[in-house]
Amino acid sequence: MKLLVAVDLSESTQTIVEKVEEINKEHPAKVWILHNAEPEPDTLEFKVDPLAARETLAKKFHHEHLQIQEIANRLRKAGLDATALLVHGATVDAILKEASDLDVDMIVVGSHGRGAMYQLLVGSVSKGILHKSPYPVLVIPTHKRT
Repeated sequence: MKLLVAVDLSESTQTIVEKVEEINKEHPAKVWILHNAEPEPDTLEFKVDPLAARETLAKKFHHEHLQIQEIANRLRKAGLDATALLVHGATVDAILKEASDLDVDMIVVGSHGRGAMYQLLVGSVSKGILHKSPYPVLVIPTHKRT
């Protein structure tokens, strides 16, 4: 089985990785841990030194790359065949492009369980993947219901 596991490096990432480890016990898989390092919007309300902005983004992307490498290393130590991927672009489209390029069997994403207003204003990656994906999608709830 080939799994593309999309993580946002928030607190929910731990829950997603644990579920992937659990799945692997029953169904050994090749796993790609994907993080989309989407840059900040082009429009800013203040003037920024382009060199300083570029350096800040480079540091941010380097830090995020190290984080997904750590996740892949953890999974490899647990016996999984894992690879870290850092991509750039519109999140849903970037995930679907990688899924196609890798010809995965399933996409795994988390759901933060945010409210309708948040989804209306910002959107939901898991919802976007569910609506556009030609691949099966496993959505892991990463929030606690009260």
